[in-house]
Amino acid sequence: MASTPFMIVVIIVVVAIVASPAMATDHWVGDDQGWKLDFNYTAWAATKQFHVGDKLIFKYKKDVHNVYKADQEAFKSCTPSSDVTPLISGNDEISLTSPGKKWYICGVGKHCEKGMKLAINVWPAESVSPAPSPSSPGSSSSSATSISLDSKFVAVIVAAFAMIIVIMT
Repeated sequence: MASTPFMIVVIIVVVAIVASPAMATDHWVGDDQGWKLDFNYTAWAATKQFHVGDKLIFKYKKDVHNVYKADQEAFKSCTPSSDVTPLISGNDEISLTSPGKKWYICGVGKHCEKGMKLAINVWPAESVSPAPSPSSPGSSSSSATSISLDSKFVAVIVAAFAMIIVIMT
């Protein structure tokens, strides 16, 4: 029969493998700079990968900025749609619930024209299954054979193996 510490480690590893890929990420738009003027949101978004289940968090000074969900045309023209209600709390969370292109703009004054706009690609929820091809979010491709491993997933696995080493020594 296996020893109790070994069984505990096996359970932890199994839980980590099953649970870790489903962990969503909170993306603080602009990182520590927040949602403000004079920031390159295109460059910021290029360093991130967004998945269904993740959240965008727009942090800004209330009554100075806002956030509008936009379509591509509103994004290009920097004109918020009249049927969209702006987010105005200064700490707005948007859950990413579907794959595809998403656009956000600030509707205050000429803030959008000055660069306060964000366009992102949202990919299907992360999993330890074949990764989608990088052609476009939501597209299907049978040619993808690589495994998509999230950094949190790798960290949990490394920690689990470290625990095994500690317990066995």
